[in-house]
Amino acid sequence: MSKHGAATVNHHLSEIAAIPNRYFNRELSWLSFNERVLEEARNAHYPLLERLRFLSISGSNLDEFMMVRVAGLAGQVRRRIDEASIDGLTPAQQLAAIRAAVARLEERQQAIWEELRGLLAAEGIAILGEGRVSAEERAWLKSYFLEHVLPVITPQAIDPAHPFPFIANQGMGVMFSLARQADGAPMMEMVLIPAGLPRFVRLPGMPARYISIEDLLTRHAELIFPGFRVLGHGLFRVLRDSDIEIEEDAEDLVRYFRTAIQRRRRGTVILLQLAGRFDPEAEALLREQLRLDHAMAIKTEGLIGMAGLSVIVDEARPDLKFEPYHPRYPERVMEHDGDCFAAIREKDILIHHPYESFEVVVDFLRQAAADPDVVAIKQTLYRAGKQSAVIAALIAAAEAGKSVTAVVELKARFDEEQNLHWASQLENAGVQVIYGFLDWKTHAKISMVVRRESDGKGAGTYRTYCHFGTGNYHPVTARVYTDLSYFTADPALGRDAGRVFNFITGYVEPRRLSQLAIAPLGLRDKLYQLIEREIAHAEAGRPAMIWAKLNSLTDSQLINRLYAASRAGVEISLVVRGICCLRPGVPGLSEKIRVKSIIGRFLEHGRIWAFGDGAALPSPRAKVFMSSADAMMRNLDRRVEVLVPIRNRTVHDQVLDQVMLANLLDTEQSWLLDSEGRYTRAERGEVPFNLHRYFMTNPSLSGRGAALGQGRKVPKLALRRGRT
Repeated sequence: MSKHGAATVNHHLSEIAAIPNRYFNRELSWLSFNERVLEEARNAHYPLLERLRFLSISGSNLDEFMMVRVAGLAGQVRRRIDEASIDGLTPAQQLAAIRAAVARLEERQQAIWEELRGLLAAEGIAILGEGRVSAEERAWLKSYFLEHVLPVITPQAIDPAHPFPFIANQGMGVMFSLARQADGAPMMEMVLIPAGLPRFVRLPGMPARYISIEDLLTRHAELIFPGFRVLGHGLFRVLRDSDIEIEEDAEDLVRYFRTAIQRRRRGTVILLQLAGRFDPEAEALLREQLRLDHAMAIKTEGLIGMAGLSVIVDEARPDLKFEPYHPRYPERVMEHDGDCFAAIREKDILIHHPYESFEVVVDFLRQAAADPDVVAIKQTLYRAGKQSAVIAALIAAAEAGKSVTAVVELKARFDEEQNLHWASQLENAGVQVIYGFLDWKTHAKISMVVRRESDGKGAGTYRTYCHFGTGNYHPVTARVYTDLSYFTADPALGRDAGRVFNFITGYVEPRRLSQLAIAPLGLRDKLYQLIEREIAHAEAGRPAMIWAKLNSLTDSQLINRLYAASRAGVEISLVVRGICCLRPGVPGLSEKIRVKSIIGRFLEHGRIWAFGDGAALPSPRAKVFMSSADAMMRNLDRRVEVLVPIRNRTVHDQVLDQVMLANLLDTEQSWLLDSEGRYTRAERGEVPFNLHRYFMTNPSLSGRGAALGQGRKVPKLALRRGRT
């Protein structure tokens, strides 16, 4: 950019800095996202059990938010840290706003649960409460309780002779107020519900009948406490601080994380949930013993632990679920008899999950493990799941004598224990396991295979095949997360990938990368340059446009540059699924910026950036990138991430004209963000467009085979909303 252009950008940035209230609060924006998830439980266009699934997801989302984000703010308040968020709120002010928002969200969850409960009963799926049951049901419940529950629970008296029991993170229990039948002496007892017991127990036969574990306990209190009268009971649940902070002087990351995982189970209490007719004395005792200094307490007459509803979602009722979807295997690979390397050698391939199978990623590594010409494999692992074919392929490769390097990220939240297990398995097989940086998470998704091949002239050479992904190497999430997998044998990308691995494994900072941009070294600057180039196009009177698809947008410096671009006349369209701190549509600040969020059957997870570069989008001239990084400070400054340019023409068209454009055109699953922070459902229009349905029924541009490409063209998407 010229000095004049840089001066123009700096002028915009200085003026933007003086504009008040230009950001939304990060935490409240996340709660707004979870409200959109919850609203899908009311979506009449979805099958009933899928609606229940969204209610369950909203519960598990909220649990994690409390255990991590709210816990962090409470910790700041305890340490008297008053550092304000980008919207100017102190930790204490944010906690107060969060408490009010969470209370509203919880009330909404209960109302939706009651609505769904009635609809489920009408469809033959009943959840038994404290009401009457038949004699047959009563007999079965008693037998089940005596055989499966009573032997594993431990009632504990709450008095000076018994220490108050420890309640684990996400632990549930029932407090009973009792009176001895012989003399009426009062007693208080606690029964903690073991984690191994099911949240809901299904009775045998049809129609389906379920009972919650707490209702099963309270129904049979006389079997737990013979000789006592039950005066009252109440269910409680505890959430604790679950974040793990890395100490700068940690000498052994593996040992540190093993002990940190144990400490997390005993973290500070962040939330106490109470349900039922809670005895005031019992409630006071809980509050005192759990030391709820800065914790939240929520009381309800409804259900607590909404995440547990996933058990009922698993009921075998296909008529109440989405029609099963079976991902396509790329025709391009099948045309080469399943040989991934031959297919990639012919042309770069982009796999769009979950519409196209994750198996092609696994097959890429399996074939590398079995191929005698493959000499080395390098792989990053952030989340790999419990049953990982990727891990098995890496182990097989090492056992076959290949040089295998795995970068295992121990700091992947809530997967630390699983990753420790995989690291041990890999090391035992002879894989060189690297844990990356102490202060930064390795979040980049890269797989690199070096293969010995003939150059056609009788001499041998080495070719590098790469896989870059926006999602994790996780077989379960690959079925529900929409992500991009890019396979290439481009030598420049292969050289850059090698330098990235050297940076992670040996701290060898790459002096120059010809194609990739990586965080935390240059990715931020690369995005700034691309935005500033669009500003220069706008200033020169040329078309100037930016499209981006992200999970979250919270980085204030990046937001300010998008504001500067809007002020300069750049048209900006953002698809931000979750948190968005940018305030769109504000005159003089962001009137050229539009923001939408897509919530639907699949979880939008891919990250894409597209810059018009002097042409209106979509355009063959556009500069298009995919990335592992969200637009957050942690991703840009505290993680190892990659920004991958898409230069192959077919893949470029697929990412821009197919994936990105479909996201912008969607009307059935989209929410529009206004300048006040409100999200409203997009109007479906005369011809509604559902991007998930589109990709489920249309082949991808780069994955389709030659025969399919000739016989069936992919419908061309038009910029006019709802038209294909």
